[in-house]
Amino acid sequence: MAVVVVGGNARSVGKTSVVAGLIVRLPELRWTAMKITQHEHGLRMADGSVYDCQTDDRTFAISVERDAESGTDTARYLKAGAVRSLLVRTRQGMLAEAMPRIREELAMAENAILESNSVMQFLRPDLYLMVLDAGMADFKDSARLFLDRADAVLVRATELEPQWTGVSERLFEGKSQFVIAPPGYVTDDVAAFVRARTELANARDFVRSPLR
Repeated sequence: MAVVVVGGNARSVGKTSVVAGLIVRLPELRWTAMKITQHEHGLRMADGSVYDCQTDDRTFAISVERDAESGTDTARYLKAGAVRSLLVRTRQGMLAEAMPRIREELAMAENAILESNSVMQFLRPDLYLMVLDAGMADFKDSARLFLDRADAVLVRATELEPQWTGVSERLFEGKSQFVIAPPGYVTDDVAAFVRARTELANARDFVRSPLR
């Protein structure tokens, strides 16, 4: 089983589009897809209501997406062809509380793809992709923290110089880099790169299997 994590420097840089694009391009991997999001005050439930975590012991919620037409990010995963699609919502800084459940889901998956930066604190995936948009000044703390661990950088096509500050170019040195653009996002080169890395991970698992 291979685990792929897709992160990004800010909201709306195309992380969900990359995840959905990889699911479409690599259907043979029978993906379990997962979006992980953290909230400061409450957990927004599937029906739109907010579960107030500040006054309750509940620190996370996991919901399974069943409607590919609901318009949510996890619905996009399902519509793209994921065999299972989940949304993990936690209180800010409480992702550790959800990790046992997340690991249970990963243990049942044939291959998994997660949209998150923060999960890198707890996982060592087989592949970590970072989506960057130079046109966005925002650069999440979680993206800064884990950028050096990225195996590849997917850079949204733009003629702008990077708008963010305090991010050393040395963090990009030696990494595979791909230029992406909407609406496709996942190019042939990106798909081939991910296919090769997941095949390698699954081959290692096969060699280590005690059933051989």
